[in-house]
Amino acid sequence: MNKLYIGNLNENAVPSDLESIFKDAKIPVSGPFLVKTGYAFVDCPDESWALKAIETLSGKVELHGKLIEVEHSVPKRQRIRKLQIRNIPPHLQWEVLDSLLVQYGVVESCEQVNTDSETAVVNVTYSSKDQARQALDKLNGFQLENFTLKVAYIPDEMAAQQNASQQPRGRRGFGQRGSSRQGSPGSVSKQKTCDLPLRLLVPTQFVGAIIGKEGATIRNITKQTQSKIDVHRKENAGAAEKSITILSTPEGTSAACKSILEIMHKEAQDIKFTEEIPLKILAHNNFVGRLIGKEGRNLKKIEQDTDTKITISPLQELTLYNPERTITVKGSVETCAKAEEEIMKKIRESYENDIASMNIAPAEAPDAKVRMVIITGPPEAQFKAQGRIYGKIKEENFVSPKEEVKLEAHIRVPSFAAGRVIGKGGKTVNELQNLSSAEVVVPRDQTPDENDQVVVKITGHFYACQVAQRKIQEILTQVKQHQQQKALQSGPPQSRRK
Repeated sequence: MNKLYIGNLNENAVPSDLESIFKDAKIPVSGPFLVKTGYAFVDCPDESWALKAIETLSGKVELHGKLIEVEHSVPKRQRIRKLQIRNIPPHLQWEVLDSLLVQYGVVESCEQVNTDSETAVVNVTYSSKDQARQALDKLNGFQLENFTLKVAYIPDEMAAQQNASQQPRGRRGFGQRGSSRQGSPGSVSKQKTCDLPLRLLVPTQFVGAIIGKEGATIRNITKQTQSKIDVHRKENAGAAEKSITILSTPEGTSAACKSILEIMHKEAQDIKFTEEIPLKILAHNNFVGRLIGKEGRNLKKIEQDTDTKITISPLQELTLYNPERTITVKGSVETCAKAEEEIMKKIRESYENDIASMNIAPAEAPDAKVRMVIITGPPEAQFKAQGRIYGKIKEENFVSPKEEVKLEAHIRVPSFAAGRVIGKGGKTVNELQNLSSAEVVVPRDQTPDENDQVVVKITGHFYACQVAQRKIQEILTQVKQHQQQKALQSGPPQSRRK
């Protein structure tokens, strides 16, 4: 996405005018300015420079009495499902952004773009062209916390190819959770596949060798290790590293990882690549603390047992849409492969512990289409468990591409707090629904259970449900704090008086 469209030009504009503007802004170009009547095109060296040009010049620089507009140059056939949203408030909570995005359709992916600007930038993929068009119309110019959102199309090459060939392909889940289905359905091992994939980060220059001519190498690894492998080569264009997702049994995953390591080392020898090639594993931040262990004991033991050196990226590198940290393992192919087994063993244990509190209730009827999953534990653990369920439903394609995955969450609240959730004349619950885009129902005539609790029903897209639940938790916390303050003001208990 390094080609730019420059619009709203005065008819007297010439290439030298634009050259001066870009030169003054210290933005390099990699080709001549192609000026037409009212608009022009130019190539930047890479995507980061193109984005900087957009943020620095669009709507901010005047040429012959008109403010120029600078956007990504996107052919009509590629203006389909992908949008770039700029000027997002830097401290905006991800729940608020997601609740806004899902109002216009199913969000298949949302990736934050690295930029030098103070505001945030994300690339969003909707599940259909109509949804993207609606989001563009509604969100471009939308005021969010005193920031005006800027929304524009970015090239959707994959969807364009699908439309050209009229051959449907597998869809991705939200973010990078979903993996493409390699080979035939019968090629997957009948052994129990772990729900948690292994995510690797590899240098971009080795991606071609890993895939092989016409995909032969990656197919061979897939077949030998009975794995589903997705090389995310089209994501983060221009990045120095690309991610790879491997889904299989623990044994199959480790075998595929070792094969990829061997290919990279062989390729490095062939191209005389002198730098060390470490193993880089991506892991959700929720699991990293348990991997490290108290005072780093777990990590130190893995290092000693495998004769490797392991480092983990700092918390400061986490972003709203990239909650993964990079675990870097240095050593030989053999020792790195052993370390991967031990690291993923710890991470899988953490993952399984997070969902251990989930209990699937029996079906209410033999032909029931809905089952209830009972989740117990602190609020954050419950949110994580719901995220696993939502991700699995999308990953396994239990719904069609045009359908939206909806969850119905039942949370129990003290009966005396139900009125606060509803608010005077239903004001609070209405505001809650407007903010989250979820349906929130608090039955007024509900009989409290043995614990004096009532059920609040929340229905909607996963992120909408999350926003609603978090807001209800905030209300309950406020009620609890109010009760504690009231108890303190009433004085100490009678039994303590002398």
